[in-house]
Amino acid sequence: MQFEDTKSVKKMDLKGYWKITKEVFSNPNILSISLTTSLYSLASSAWRPFWPKYLKDNLGASVTIIGLFSAITSLENMLFQMPGGMLADRYGRKKIIVAGTFLRTFSPIIYYFAPSWEWIILASIFNGMTSLYMPAFTALVADSMPAGRRGTGYGAYNTITHIPNMVSPLIGGIVMDMYGYEDGLKTFLTFQIAVSLFITWIRWKYTKETIEDRPKIRKRVRPTFEHVKEYPKTLKVMLIVGVMGSFSMRLVGDLANLYALEVIQITNTQLGLISTIVGVTMVVMAFPSGLLSDRYGRKFNIMISRISNPISQWLISFTTTYEPYFLIRTVNGLALATAGGGQGVGGPAWNALIADIVPPQQRATVIGTQGTFTSIFSFPAGIVGGWLWQTISPSTPFQVSGLIGILAAAIFYFGVTEPTKEQKMGLTEETKTQKDVGDKDIT
Repeated sequence: MQFEDTKSVKKMDLKGYWKITKEVFSNPNILSISLTTSLYSLASSAWRPFWPKYLKDNLGASVTIIGLFSAITSLENMLFQMPGGMLADRYGRKKIIVAGTFLRTFSPIIYYFAPSWEWIILASIFNGMTSLYMPAFTALVADSMPAGRRGTGYGAYNTITHIPNMVSPLIGGIVMDMYGYEDGLKTFLTFQIAVSLFITWIRWKYTKETIEDRPKIRKRVRPTFEHVKEYPKTLKVMLIVGVMGSFSMRLVGDLANLYALEVIQITNTQLGLISTIVGVTMVVMAFPSGLLSDRYGRKFNIMISRISNPISQWLISFTTTYEPYFLIRTVNGLALATAGGGQGVGGPAWNALIADIVPPQQRATVIGTQGTFTSIFSFPAGIVGGWLWQTISPSTPFQVSGLIGILAAAIFYFGVTEPTKEQKMGLTEETKTQKDVGDKDIT
């Protein structure tokens, strides 16, 4: 389906917003992917904030072991993302997405029946294997967005997919306080399993393939470092920044909520309320963030989030009470929602910038390569974060994370150049006339 052209974003009013929203969701892929993603988030965001605490208190895992689970998943991302992206460009997005979605069913099943933390290692392996489909997923969304308004299109998409975060974390917190982690987690995990099976069927039934012209001669799918050498400078810099950002994020990714519950000693309901407020912010600001990305450029938006998140990590490390923690998380959520730049590799503005640079037939490969390289260099981050927590202090991982994040932001600012409007249009015209793209380089 082709999207009709729209007028300049600078002249867009509410009628223009609604027009683009209708265009975005008139695409069956965006509609099915956004609704299924929303349904999955409705289930997962109710229990995910409390998962590290459950691991520690109910399954006997240490903080370092909690970091180990993150490292296992990252290691598998290293193994699966690049070949997953290549397979998606070679054989199509739909098959990979359906297979990966089905694999996501196994982790919550193991979580439910696990009697001790050792069982979570197996669940982490299945969880990491699902990264096989993430490049295909991201590329399919990018393929289905209106080419001239990808930022605004991503804004509309994120508005829908973040709606569950407005309610689920608060409900989850209330349930955990009322019934405890054991009964609360297992209630939501049961719902998660049913949802995973349902969305697998929906994606198999309604997702449409976006790559019609695939290479006729299928070479062996073998990820190599040669792909990175062919990247233009901007993509190489984004790769470096993505590695640093992912390491920074994974240092504290599984520790942030544990820090709030154990060090600041807020209640589960308070943690759920904070996550809900951030979710509301993401919904309210998702569409304006896309508009800002189209109007002022992807780089402007990405820089906001790349600066905001490290600063918030530093501030959290000095926080001892609920009120300032609430304020820091809310302001940071507002910055991330407004910018849409993501924290590691990804985010609407980040993905839109890649889509502006890379032809459709190579997007999944590029996204998969970025995912693989970030996993190679950041997979120890979770273990390092847990070790810093236990050997120095719980605040140390957040301070180290903040320093790395600020350095990554500086590299991005000085190293990335956005493509001009003419370059974007030239890329669009080129992809319309390509018939055999199997061996073409990224331009």
